[in-house]
Amino acid sequence: MSGSLPFYQKHHRHYDRGYRSRETQSAISQYQQSSSSYSAHSKSSSKGLAATFSALDESRLSPLPKRAKPTYLAMDKENQIIGYVVPIFRGSQEYASGLSDTEEARLKESSGYMARRGLFTSGVEMERSERSEHTSRRAVMRESAERISLTKRIHENEEYHKRMNEDNLMHTPEFVIKPRSHTVWEKQCVRLHCTVSGWPEPRVVWYKNNVSIDPMSDPGKYKVESKYNVHSLEINRCDFDDTAQYRVSAMNSKGELSAFASVVVKRFKGEFEEDLPTPSQQKANSEPDGWVCEYGITFETHIVDKFDVSFGREGETMSLGCTVIIYPSLQRYKPEIEWYRDDKLLTPSKWVQTHWSGERATLTLTHLNKEDEGLYTVRVITKSGYESHSAYVFVRDSDAEVEGAPAAPLDVVCHEANKDYIIISWKQPAVDGGSPIMGYFVDRCEVGTTHWIQCNDTPVKFARFPVTGLVEGRSYSFRVRAVNKAGMSHPSRASLPAAAMDPSDRARKGTSAPWTGQIIVTEEEPSEGVVPSKPCDLTITEATRNYVVLSWKPPSEKGEGAMYYVEKCIVGTDSWQRVNTEIPVKSPRFALFDLAEGKAYMFRVRACNSAGVGEPSEHTEATTVGDKLDIPSAPGRVVPTRNTDTSIVVSWEASKNAKELVGYYIEASLAGKNVWEPCNNKPVKGTRFICHGLTTGETYVFRVRAVNAAGLSECSQESEAIEVKAAIASPAPPFGICVLECVRDSMVLAWKQPAFIGGADITGYFVDYREVNGGVPGKWHEANIKSVSERAYRVSDLKENVNYQFQVRAANMAGVGIPSIPSEVFKCEEWTIAVPGPPHDLQALEVRKTSLVLLWKPPVYQGRDEVNGYYVDIKEAEADFEAWRGVNEKACPNRYLKVSNLKEGETYVFRVRAQNKAGVSKPSEPTEPVLAVTKPGTKDMVVDVDDDGVISLIFECDSLTPDSQFIWSKNYEEMTDTSRMTIETKGGKSRAIFNNPDVEDIGIYSCLVSHTDGSSGSYTLTEEGLKELLKISHDHKFPIIPLKTELAVELQEKGKVRFWLQAEKITANGKVEYVFNDNVVSQGEKYKMNFDKNTGVIEMVMESLGDQDEGTYTFQLQDGKAKNQSSLVLIGDVFQKLKKESEFQRKEWIRKQGPHFVEYMSYEVTPECIVRLKCKVGNMKKESVALWYKDGREVQANEKLDFSEGWLHLEIAQRTGDATGDDTVWKKLKISKKDAGVYEVIVKDDRGKDTSTLNLTDQGFKDLMNEVFRVIANSSTPLKIQSTEEGIRLYTFVNYYNDELHVTWHYKDAPISFSDRIKSGVVGEQLWLQITEPTEKDKGKYAIEFFDGKGGLQRTVELSGQAFDDAYAEFQRLKAAAIAERNRARVAGGLPDVVTIQEGKALNLTCNISGDPVPEVTWLKNEREMVSDDHYILKFESGKFASFTISQVNTADSGKYSILVKNKYGTESGEFTLKVTESLGDLGLTTYLTDAQGNVIVGQPPPGTPKAATPKPPKTPTPKTPTPPTPTPSTPAETPVPATPEVPDTTSTPPTPTATPTPGDGPKEKKTVKKKVTKRKDSVVLKTPGGSAESTPATTPAATPQPPED
Repeated sequence: MSGSLPFYQKHHRHYDRGYRSRETQSAISQYQQSSSSYSAHSKSSSKGLAATFSALDESRLSPLPKRAKPTYLAMDKENQIIGYVVPIFRGSQEYASGLSDTEEARLKESSGYMARRGLFTSGVEMERSERSEHTSRRAVMRESAERISLTKRIHENEEYHKRMNEDNLMHTPEFVIKPRSHTVWEKQCVRLHCTVSGWPEPRVVWYKNNVSIDPMSDPGKYKVESKYNVHSLEINRCDFDDTAQYRVSAMNSKGELSAFASVVVKRFKGEFEEDLPTPSQQKANSEPDGWVCEYGITFETHIVDKFDVSFGREGETMSLGCTVIIYPSLQRYKPEIEWYRDDKLLTPSKWVQTHWSGERATLTLTHLNKEDEGLYTVRVITKSGYESHSAYVFVRDSDAEVEGAPAAPLDVVCHEANKDYIIISWKQPAVDGGSPIMGYFVDRCEVGTTHWIQCNDTPVKFARFPVTGLVEGRSYSFRVRAVNKAGMSHPSRASLPAAAMDPSDRARKGTSAPWTGQIIVTEEEPSEGVVPSKPCDLTITEATRNYVVLSWKPPSEKGEGAMYYVEKCIVGTDSWQRVNTEIPVKSPRFALFDLAEGKAYMFRVRACNSAGVGEPSEHTEATTVGDKLDIPSAPGRVVPTRNTDTSIVVSWEASKNAKELVGYYIEASLAGKNVWEPCNNKPVKGTRFICHGLTTGETYVFRVRAVNAAGLSECSQESEAIEVKAAIASPAPPFGICVLECVRDSMVLAWKQPAFIGGADITGYFVDYREVNGGVPGKWHEANIKSVSERAYRVSDLKENVNYQFQVRAANMAGVGIPSIPSEVFKCEEWTIAVPGPPHDLQALEVRKTSLVLLWKPPVYQGRDEVNGYYVDIKEAEADFEAWRGVNEKACPNRYLKVSNLKEGETYVFRVRAQNKAGVSKPSEPTEPVLAVTKPGTKDMVVDVDDDGVISLIFECDSLTPDSQFIWSKNYEEMTDTSRMTIETKGGKSRAIFNNPDVEDIGIYSCLVSHTDGSSGSYTLTEEGLKELLKISHDHKFPIIPLKTELAVELQEKGKVRFWLQAEKITANGKVEYVFNDNVVSQGEKYKMNFDKNTGVIEMVMESLGDQDEGTYTFQLQDGKAKNQSSLVLIGDVFQKLKKESEFQRKEWIRKQGPHFVEYMSYEVTPECIVRLKCKVGNMKKESVALWYKDGREVQANEKLDFSEGWLHLEIAQRTGDATGDDTVWKKLKISKKDAGVYEVIVKDDRGKDTSTLNLTDQGFKDLMNEVFRVIANSSTPLKIQSTEEGIRLYTFVNYYNDELHVTWHYKDAPISFSDRIKSGVVGEQLWLQITEPTEKDKGKYAIEFFDGKGGLQRTVELSGQAFDDAYAEFQRLKAAAIAERNRARVAGGLPDVVTIQEGKALNLTCNISGDPVPEVTWLKNEREMVSDDHYILKFESGKFASFTISQVNTADSGKYSILVKNKYGTESGEFTLKVTESLGDLGLTTYLTDAQGNVIVGQPPPGTPKAATPKPPKTPTPKTPTPPTPTPSTPAETPVPATPEVPDTTSTPPTPTATPTPGDGPKEKKTVKKKVTKRKDSVVLKTPGGSAESTPATTPAATPQPPED
């Protein structure tokens, strides 16, 4: 293989070698010099030779198939693999270039000659170079052009063939340049690089110690680059941990290849870490164990927080970890952490990952399989040694896909891999699924794919199998599945990849990479034309009932392409049959299948090549087909021994004469159950195994089976049954020896129980004593030969006044423990004190976070009198002696006391003192420190009443040991009388049952669990509590099924009648009977029953009710012994009402099938007091219509029907017309009595119709009006205060006033009695209350109440204080202004604006004068005061009438006249203009003509005649408040005028003079206009056809002029 670059790098326009480092360039130059020397010299050969080589290059691109060429490893000077050297071999087929064998040989010889000549003729080369300098420039250019042209043609030819045959482009990855090993100093950087070719472009991954490198996991440490097929790994600042073997793997679709390089990091001698201590100068021969002279310290390693025995299941992830403490702790010093499984070092892989955080070592099993089961050990190695910790990991089988299928096999391993087959072995599973395993199927998968192919058609029973049919050079993984009659197991974990190639080829390839891809293998250069000799050393390496494996050595002369034929012969015949006729064998091994079991065969082998078939080898000896390996025999005696409270040590005798033993499987079963479970899922090779995960207190038996490749042995005999409990040991020594009583020759001793009792109950104690004379102890003597069970003992036969020491030993079934420490020296002398001795044997029970119960035993020495009480003292455990304080102020008569108000987490000690009449004793020995905390899992005692009414106390404990017992006490004294209570204990629960609960059972009940950490609890049964429990017991003895609801009835859709009830709790066994009038009814057409036991709902549905269904309905329930029933009586009016409602509901359902009313007609009153009828309809369509009726007459609704929202509306209105011309405009008014009536609306279409009626008569109309009144009341404004000239007015406004509205005024919460002084009224929408001439008595709260038929509505105002003062002041001001206005002088009327009269006529004008006092009257003409004379007669009569008379008018009288009236309250004037015309003579006929303004003229007025003006009312100041009009005499019907008469305008408000007729006295020929009048309360509205409305005041002018004298 040449060192040239791939074509896509050669011709890349940016390619340049300059990007490589100097190390890379140096490696390339060395590679080119070592592997391509002959090609360097061939460049100087002749053009013919160059053409020949170009032809050879073209032949490599030919699409014709070629035989694979042998490949050799190429080494550099440092013996590093840098590539392959591919020699060109001769073949029988000519090359595509057309060269024959002889020509090719000649070419080789000439090439070799020229290469040798080039090595020894360097001088000749130099001479040629000198002569070439003199070559003409033209020759050089010609040669250069020819060379360029030739190169271009060669390149085009290569590109053409590449496009024609793309398969030639695709090839496995090849390392053009491999990474080189490096040795660097610490803190330096190192760079590994390689060049890889291959197509498709390979994917390159770097590994450190077979673990892939992720640059992101340690940023800045690693840098990976890939450019132009040059791949590099840069390691920054190397340290000791970077010393490793690095692998680079290149993979594409054609295969995978790897290359290796090592990095060694060294440290300069004498240099150390700055933070490490200076090495000690101590000599090596004097160094203690573990001394590290490099640092001058000794490392101490401690493993804490250790992992324990673990259990997992296939497919799960498990982590094992522990914390490592190394002292002293040095920065950046890392210990070496190693993990082992069954004493085999584990390396990181797909299945195993390790992690060291600096403090904690962790091993993670990413996907558990049974191969992961075993003993795991972590070893922490420092320079001072190592520490380790081990624990077993058990892996259970995952659930089978098919029930009863076997478990998966395990430990699939590849053996004897060669070209033709690979032998696979595995281990049988421990679990067969309940039926024997019929065999195994082997699957294979080519590396790089995920497709598994089954290798055998029939299951094999032997746990080894040769897999054939493999493609030479390719790598495969294998897995195995077990099968029984129930089904197939899960597949095993896949094996490691194995390559189908001969070991010799694999050795020649070296170990540079794992065989995980397609590898091209070639043979050595063969000998031509030689028939191979016969093979030798033919042997049978394996023989089973399924196959036979043969092995032989190749012949000494095998010629070119040697292969083999295998022949067989049945013993007793001479007929040899060739086994592999179609496929010759390439490797010297072969596996034969399909042999008849039980027959004897002989085998032989022939070698063959292209020259022919050689002689057969020597045949083998006769071999009978069958399993040569027998199933091992059953193991021997199985002996279990106790280990811990969850494990048992099982040992057994090994199987005899077992061949190729794989290991043993151990199975366990509860005694008497015969249900066997595997203790291990991976065979163990020893004869001793610890079975973990057992249940404490249970009894187990064990058996063992041996296993090899042939199968599993028979089971051994069952072991003896053994209870799972911790192994026992002798107890620790007692302590706390004290004296309780002393007489002349004996002493009573007491002591405390040992802290460790050895895993078994203490059976007794032994007491020893010795004399002490002068401080010198004597010899120990036994005080008791037989052990004592109590922790108190009287030692007799002592000497008076002699000092003694004592020691105590405890004993259990394991033996007698060591003696306690000798006690203090006690003197044997009789006690004569009057007070009692100290109590003893203190015990703390029921320890909780804030309380505990202290128990003790009474003093042995009573003193002179009996003990009558006790005192308990307490102090913190670490407090001084002075901290003792009393718990109880009064002496406690009992030998127990509950201590409360403890501080959580505090540790306390207690002591007790006894009391008699003489005094208080010395305190007892203090207790051991007690921590006030509620331990996890602690439970309190509870009282229970079961279904049978049995009352019991229950106490549970989760921390039981095999020897634990529940000890029940009453009032803290152990119960011995079983007549009152029965104790039942099962597992961790104990129950004390009251046989006959009575007042005698009142007391404190407690329970202590022995062999625990003090688990205990109590319950106080009081008299009240007992009564309550007896009541509950009675209810349970005679139970009833509780009901959430009694039997009820309801109507459903279509008028169905549903009877139902719901039970509060009922089981699936509950039953129901449905009874009607004492007859049980059942499911049928009439009755539909349903019982939902989940919800407890019981129902019975009837389609309808008939007269025969009147009666009593009953549901009878029964659930076990609990019963209940519920009845419903439906008779009389109740039944008839239900029946009627049912029929109505059915009709309703029928009605709703067509258009119908969802909500029937109702009314609503808008804020504008408009009454609107509304109803909601449903199931409408476009063709549906709605018709409104009132009192049977159809009413046209104004709005268009729209069913989109489902609502219909009709506004109630009184209609009236406004006459404007020929049209009538209809207006909508408010509600009135005319709107009362019966309203009906009908909706219908082709599906049917529905009717809704609303009666708005009588009470219905009253309710409607009340609603209107309510809206009016809500619209009212707050009461306001207004001052008038008469007094104070209170008023409110409403949006609309109705005459029917009832309003009441209140003063100080009492109705007001109206009088002339206090009045109320309505003006428009204003409601007012007038107080005339208010006084101080009128102060107070006023309210107006609107009546709406219900509660009504009030508006209030407070007329007092400042509000009254302000209103009263304003009233006084207005009153004064009104008086002045009323009494001032004024001209009430009678003077026209213009008077036209003929000359010679008389004129008389009269006007009314008012005022108090009587005003003064002055007449003016042209602003000059006039004086009465004969021509001008001025009169003022009765103080009311002022007259102006001209006896005979002449032209000099024309002018402007005015009257001025005056008194002390004011002045007012009136004026008119007099026009005198020439006289026309007496025509004998008086004609009245009027102009456009209504002025009276005679004859035809001239064009310039001015029009008479309408009389104007006198100018007077406008008052702030309205003043009622003053009544005046009526105007005369007709007034004769001697001069020209005038007709006034009908619209004029003031009175007219005597010359002007009244509106009703016009000429008779004038047509009277008819007017339509609409009366309202305050005005008259005239509506004239074709005209506008006219408003005429209800009153007429007050005064008219008096008639003139005749």
